[in-house]
Amino acid sequence: MKQIKGPAIFLAQFASEQTPFNDFNSICQWASQLGYKGIQLPSWEARLFDLRKAAESQDYCDEITGIANEYGLTISELSTHLQGQLVAVHPAYDQMFDGFAPKEVHGKAQARTQWAVDQLLLAASASEKLGLTAHATFSGALLWHTVYPWPQRPSGLVEQGFEELAKRWLPILNRFDEVGVDVCYELHPGEDLHDGVTFERFLAATNHHPRANILYDPSHFVLQQLDYLAFIDIYHERIKAFHVKDAEFIPNGRCGVYGGYQGWQQRPGRFRSLGDGQVDFKKIFSKLTQYGFDGWAVLEWECCIKHPEDGAKEGAEFIKQNLIRPTETAFDDFAGSSTDTERNKQILGLI
Repeated sequence: MKQIKGPAIFLAQFASEQTPFNDFNSICQWASQLGYKGIQLPSWEARLFDLRKAAESQDYCDEITGIANEYGLTISELSTHLQGQLVAVHPAYDQMFDGFAPKEVHGKAQARTQWAVDQLLLAASASEKLGLTAHATFSGALLWHTVYPWPQRPSGLVEQGFEELAKRWLPILNRFDEVGVDVCYELHPGEDLHDGVTFERFLAATNHHPRANILYDPSHFVLQQLDYLAFIDIYHERIKAFHVKDAEFIPNGRCGVYGGYQGWQQRPGRFRSLGDGQVDFKKIFSKLTQYGFDGWAVLEWECCIKHPEDGAKEGAEFIKQNLIRPTETAFDDFAGSSTDTERNKQILGLI
C-alpha cells in the first residue's frame, strides 16, 4: 500500500505585501516553521514565482526547488486556478473575470482566452522542469448560468457546451501528457466541472483523456450536499490531487444551498478551518489510503471566521494526525499457513 504525503499548504490565500508572505524565501521559512513538508504554488503570484521564467529556465526551477529544499519543503504542484477559469468564460461573467488577466486583454474575450491557454502551456513546461507529476486548476464554465434553468435548456445545449470545453482543453491536456503530468480539475461550483456527473461528461467529450483527472476537495461537496465518501469509491482512479479543506452545511428555514446572495458568515454552507466543520477526514484519509493515493494532502485555508495564520498553524498538525502509515502485513497473518494444494482439496471435499 502507498502512503499519502504531507502536510502541505496551498500558498494562494497567504501571499500578500506583508512579511513573510511577500517573497518565496520568507514564505517557505514560515511554512516550514509551522511543520509543513510541501507547498502548492499559485503560478499567478508574481511575488512568489515567475511562471514564464520557470517554463523557459531549468536553472530558475533548480533555484526555486533548492530554496524550498533548504527549508525541508517539496513543491507538491503548481496551480493555475485563475488561468484555468479563463479558458472558458460565458460573456455574462466577462467583467468580473477580467481581473484574473493582464490589463492588455481586458474587454477582449478571445485574447483573454488565448492568454489563459498560453499560461496553461507554460505551466506544463514549468511542471516538467520542476519534476512534478500533478497540476491543480479549474475548468472554466460556459454552461454555469444554466445550472438551474428557467426556461428549460434547449435540446443539445449541454452536449455542445461540453464539446466546446473539451475542444479548448484538449491541446492543453495533450501538452501535459507529453511531459507526464496529470491535470487535476478542482470540482467546484461555478465551474462546468463541479461534480461527478459533469466530470464524466467532460471525460466522454475528451475521449477519456488519461491526463484529465480530479483534485479532490470535500468542502465543495458538502456545500452541494453530495456524498463525498462515496465519491472516492467511484472516482478514486482519477483522483490525483487533494485539498484538505473543511466545511459545514447547517440548514435553516430561510435559505439553502444557493445561499440567498448572503455573505459567507450568513450562508447555510460555509468553508471552515480544519476541524471546525463537518467533514469526516478520518474516513477520507482512510479511503484514499485504501485506494493507494500517494499524492500530497494540501491544506487550502478558507474560513469566514478564524484568522488565516491560526488556521495554517492548526492545519499542519491536523493533517499530520490524519496521515496513515499503511500496514505491510495482514492482521491475521499469525494464524496463516503455507499453501498445500492437497490439503485444500481435502478441505473442499474434492478427495
